[in-house]
Amino acid sequence: MVEFGQRLRDLRKQKNMTQKQLATMIGVQNSIISFYEVGDRMPSPEIIIRLAKVFHVSTDYLLGVERHEAIDISGLSERDRGLVRALVDSLQEKSQ
Repeated sequence: MVEFGQRLRDLRKQKNMTQKQLATMIGVQNSIISFYEVGDRMPSPEIIIRLAKVFHVSTDYLLGVERHEAIDISGLSERDRGLVRALVDSLQEKSQ
């Protein structure tokens, strides 16, 4: 599944993370990340959940079910959630 691998690679690069760093975070060998990114292997549901948590996105986004990236802000205070929303709105207006 190339779409999954591309999304994984893009998310990893956005965080300036190496394959080895990501592998350590989710408890796999670094060569496994390479396999995921090139589409040679698909992770187990448990690993997909770990990846979603690392990148603060939904599993549906990782799997290509959702086309829009969602960021989990549930652990933030109400004030901080408001700041994140305002920043996103501002950036979206700037992009148009």
